[in-house]
Amino acid sequence: MRATFLLALALVAPLWGQVPRLPNGKPDFSGIWQALGSAHYDVERHIARHSLMLREGPHGPLPAVPLLALGAVGAVPGGMGVVEGGKIPYKPEAAKLRDENRQHWLERDPEIKCYLPGVPRANYMPFPFQILQNAKQFFIAYEYAGAVRDVYFKNPGPAETDSWMGQSVGRWEGDTLVVEVSGFNDQTWFDRSGTHHSNQLVVVERYRFLSPNHIQYEATMTDPQVFTQPWKISLPLYRRMEKDARLMDFKCVEFVEELVFGQYRRKPLPR
Repeated sequence: MRATFLLALALVAPLWGQVPRLPNGKPDFSGIWQALGSAHYDVERHIARHSLMLREGPHGPLPAVPLLALGAVGAVPGGMGVVEGGKIPYKPEAAKLRDENRQHWLERDPEIKCYLPGVPRANYMPFPFQILQNAKQFFIAYEYAGAVRDVYFKNPGPAETDSWMGQSVGRWEGDTLVVEVSGFNDQTWFDRSGTHHSNQLVVVERYRFLSPNHIQYEATMTDPQVFTQPWKISLPLYRRMEKDARLMDFKCVEFVEELVFGQYRRKPLPR
């Protein structure tokens, strides 16, 4: 019995660590992936709270009035955080702006108006994304807002203009894909808690397999205008395993037209 078990284990064990590879031997990250957890609410460690916007109550904080009717749906679940060291190293003035952003979340969070999410936020929003890869190309399509990224393996030089998703340039370090992203505008956040940056942000991502169905994702942020030093996040990405897994349509621009442009109707609807 023991010999049979050991033989079965010897046959199966290599499959646990066998990652998909391209004909050139590099890891093949192709597939549909998604993060789990609460980093999209707040990348720092945080306890559960009433709402993304709070006001003082007689016995402690309460949801801000515009979010009161959301009840538990508008609450924030706790999370252990994905920031190494626990806290984002904001400069004092930048920390003050972050706190102001939190108090005006409903007006300021770019996600609410369906603006593109930026990097690294796109990778841990509560939506799947798909990697399409061959020996020369690496492309990421996100369900949220139809966002896309093309990772260049031949550096085209500095980005011609700042953009929401930046310009991604990749290289291999062994079996780890390293992607440097620059050329951002200053409009994206890292999560729903007001965490911001300037247009000097540079993000260095690292993708490596933990198993055939798990990617270890890391991103290091450098922005001397906003942070006192570079800081890093790390989290796993999970392969979607359903037999019909695919990206669905979530072209949310049309979902927010009334919010953004409804006031300009000839006869505005009640709000």
